[in-house]
Amino acid sequence: MEEKKLLDGKYMMYKGKPLVREKNVIIYGDMREKYYLFLMILTTKKIGDEEAPDKILIQILSTDGNQTIYKQGEKSGLYDAFDIGTIWLERALAS
Repeated sequence: MEEKKLLDGKYMMYKGKPLVREKNVIIYGDMREKYYLFLMILTTKKIGDEEAPDKILIQILSTDGNQTIYKQGEKSGLYDAFDIGTIWLERALAS
């Protein structure tokens, strides 16, 4: 079995796992584990003078190189999407 390595660099950590955002994509999870959480901001909405994430695609993907979708859904609001996504990730990793 091939050993998976961490990339060099510092990442924001949440509950012991790296949390990385680039543009409209957020990745949460340890790539040495079987699955990770993938969030994509599909739409935004205006709140006052600021843009806030609105529709979010949620996917639990495998780290096997094929990025097979284990579970997928969509939520309104980043908080709800991240909340349900982390629950799905925990359950997938426990199975």
